[in-house]
Formats: sequence, structure tokens, C-alpha cells
Amino acid sequence: MNKFLPSNKVYISQSKLLKAGRGVFAKVDIKKGEIIERCPVIEIPKYDVSSVNESMLVTYIYYLGKNKERLIVALGFGSIYNHTYQPNAKYKERYEDKIIDFIATNEIKKNEEITVNYNQGNQKDKSPLWFEVAL
Repeated sequence: MNKFLPSNKVYISQSKLLKAGRGVFAKVDIKKGEIIERCPVIEIPKYDVSSVNESMLVTYIYYLGKNKERLIVALGFGSIYNHTYQPNAKYKERYEDKIIDFIATNEIKKNEEITVNYNQGNQKDKSPLWFEVAL
């Protein structure tokens, strides 16, 4: 496994999104296409899925795979990025490395909140999520 360091490009603060709680913000200007953060992930075993779906953790997990059959928790700040249907970043899983990358899809200014579309990282997918979100 390759070594990697925590990102020095982000910090956590109170989100400006309605009912979102905390969010991830840019500590510096971030260029389009730049990796914002590389996060190790923990895959939730199938036998634990029902327990997670009934807990508050359901809002902090990612559903991955073609049929959203895999659940992961992203470490680092990975599970704190908030959802919007107009995100400025996307995520890309690197399954073999047990990593998820967060990548800027727009120029992101210092102190701007970084958001992703939870629908498999597809910025155009506006389908409902597995939990209620404020629009």
C-alpha cells in the first residue's frame, strides 16, 4: 500500500446549507481537476448493513457499486462533505487501494464550502437520496 498524507487544503466548519450541520471548506484556492483530499475507506460488511441503515450513520456513508450494493465510510473528512445537486467537486473510488478521492469540478475559492452529489458522484443525477435533504 502506498503512503499518503492528510490534505492541507481543507478544514471543517459550520455549513451554510440548510440543516447540514458541519461541512468541508477550502483552506486555499483549489483548481478545477485538482485532488482535494484522498481518504482511506472502511467497507461495511453485508451482515452490518441493516444495523447501519437504522442508525444516524446512514447520513455519513456512501453507497457504491453499479447497484449501490456496497457501503463505505470515508475517513479523513470524506464523510463530512455535504450533498448538493449543484456540487463543485466529485468523488471517485479507487476500490483496489481502498481509497476515495475528492476532486474539484470547478474552481473553488478559499473558504468556500466543498460539496458533492452523493448519487455515485454523478453531478447530473438528481434522483432522491437514501435520506431526506434540504433543497
